[in-house]
Amino acid sequence: MLDLVLPKGSLEAVTLKLFEDADLPVRRTSDREYNASIADPRIGKVKILRPQEIAEAVQGGHFDLGITGHDWVVEPDSRIHEVMDLGFNRASSLVARVVLAVPGDTSVERPEDVPAGSRISTEYPKMTRRYFDRLGIPVEILVSYGATEAKIPELADAIVDFTETGTSLRRAGLRIIGTLTETTARLIANCDSWNDPVKRQEIEEIRTLLAGVLAARGKVLIKMNVPEERLQEIIRILPAMKAPTVSHLFGTSYYAVETVAIKSGINLLIPELKKYGAEDILELPISKIVA
Repeated sequence: MLDLVLPKGSLEAVTLKLFEDADLPVRRTSDREYNASIADPRIGKVKILRPQEIAEAVQGGHFDLGITGHDWVVEPDSRIHEVMDLGFNRASSLVARVVLAVPGDTSVERPEDVPAGSRISTEYPKMTRRYFDRLGIPVEILVSYGATEAKIPELADAIVDFTETGTSLRRAGLRIIGTLTETTARLIANCDSWNDPVKRQEIEEIRTLLAGVLAARGKVLIKMNVPEERLQEIIRILPAMKAPTVSHLFGTSYYAVETVAIKSGINLLIPELKKYGAEDILELPISKIVA
């Protein structure tokens, strides 16, 4: 049985939706409750903590499995097993970055140009220290507790901050000159738990469910009936994961055809199928795709 820790805050809603879609709904008495449960025989204790705390809690063996941002694995240099890249961030499916940014009007163009003794404000003090140590530049690291971009110029000369699009940094008059790490949400496991055969099997089964949900997102199932004389034309224009499924309709000259299609292109595909002779076209949602 696995003890699980999930992220509070910016990753919370997308994580809970992922587990809901994976038929592993997280139950708690209120949105402020930190103790939760999942009605699944593979999962025991469920806790909801800040992402910053999760990697070290999993490393320390307090939990077998957790979800947090890769940035919060890198920051404490945690020794965990990364089970799966979940491919999402706080507000999107974009790969986010932890970046070094400076005022737009500064002459500093590269990380190597940052003057010695500069004040660097950041929520990632350990990562930032390692970064500048590798560059061989002595700087003053100032821990930020939010609104990091507002620290310039009074409290800092540059910042290291999380960004998905860079928009808020540009709005604050800042310019990105370096990337410390790229980051998305990750499913992580305690190393001893991963090496335990029983727990490893349970972790793999949870990963299968989560991966099935992620694989299905943005996709739909298309089913249709096709007259025999138009079958080859339809097959040529149909997308498919491997190949469309085709079966003969009993007692007729028609075939039933089904395949998986990308939802964003379905507005163009359905009229095209109709034009080529497809009939009785159905578009169905997909909850999971398990390869």
